[in-house]
Amino acid sequence: MRSAVLIPCYNEAKTVAKVVADFRRALPDAEIWVFDNASSDDTAALALGAGARVRRVPAKGKGNVVRTMFREVEADVYLMVDGDDTYPAEHALALLEDVIEGRADMVVGTRLEQHDSDSFRRFHGFGNKLVRWSIGRLFGQPVRDVLSGYRAFSRRFVKSMPVLSRGFEIETEMTVFAMANAFVLSERTVPYGVRPEGSESKLNTFRDGFRVLRTIGFLFKDLRPLLFFGTAALLAALASVGFGAFVVHEYSLTGAVTHPSTAVLAAALALTAFILLATGLILDTVNRRSNEILRLITDQVVRYKSE
Repeated sequence: MRSAVLIPCYNEAKTVAKVVADFRRALPDAEIWVFDNASSDDTAALALGAGARVRRVPAKGKGNVVRTMFREVEADVYLMVDGDDTYPAEHALALLEDVIEGRADMVVGTRLEQHDSDSFRRFHGFGNKLVRWSIGRLFGQPVRDVLSGYRAFSRRFVKSMPVLSRGFEIETEMTVFAMANAFVLSERTVPYGVRPEGSESKLNTFRDGFRVLRTIGFLFKDLRPLLFFGTAALLAALASVGFGAFVVHEYSLTGAVTHPSTAVLAAALALTAFILLATGLILDTVNRRSNEILRLITDQVVRYKSE
C-alpha cells in the first residue's frame, strides 16, 4: 500500500532532520513529506537535505498545514507526526497496522500513560483531562488522549474531513469528526519524550486551551444540533413551566393575574422552547442529508483514485 508520513513543522531546525531520518528507517517504503509553516529558521533546507519532500505553507497555524497536507498528498494510508522529535518512530508500524488491516480509520498514539516528568508543561495535563472529559460527555465516547500529534489515518478519513480549524485545535477537530461521522477510532499507547535543549513548544497554554474548548462547543452545535438545541429547548420549557405555575397558582388564589410580566415571560419562554426544538430538528435533518452526500462523494473519490 502507498504510505505517506506527514510532518508539520514550524521552526524545528534542531530536530527535523533527525525526525525525517528516523521515520525513513522505520518506514523505508513511505513517502516523507515535511510541511514547513512559514519557518524563520532552516527547517525547510534541513528537511530537504535529509531526503524529505518539502512543501511550504505560508498561512500560519497547524490547522492550515493539516488542510494542505490532506488535500495535496495522495496515499492509501497516512501517518502524521510532529517534527519536534518527541514521538518514537519505532511505533509507526504499530499505529499503521489497524488502518492497513481495515480495523480503524484513525489511530491515535496516546501519550499520557508513558511520558517523562518534563514532557508536559504546567497545566497541560489538567487541560488534556478537561478536554477528554468534555468530549466524552458531549459525544458519548471516551478517549484517552485528544491532543496527540501522532496519528495514522485511512485515505477515506483524510479525503472526507473538511478541515476548519486554523491552529492547534486541529487534533480536537479530527477526534470529534471521527466520532460524529461513524469513523472507527482506536488508540495505541506510545512513549512521549522531551524536546531537546533549545527546542521550544509553540503551544500557548491558555490561549490555545481556550481555542480548543471553544472548538468543542462549536463542533457540538454543528455535529449534534438536535442534542444541542434540544437541551436548550428543555431548559427554556422548564423555566416556562416554573413561571407559568407561579401565575396559575396566583390566579387560583386571587382570581386575577397581578404579575402580567411573569405571564408574558412564561409564554415567551414556551415559544422560545418550541423554536429551539424546531431549529434542532431541521438542522439535524440537514446535517444527516449532508453527511450522506459527503460520504457518497468521498467513497466515489477514494474508489476512483484507488483504481
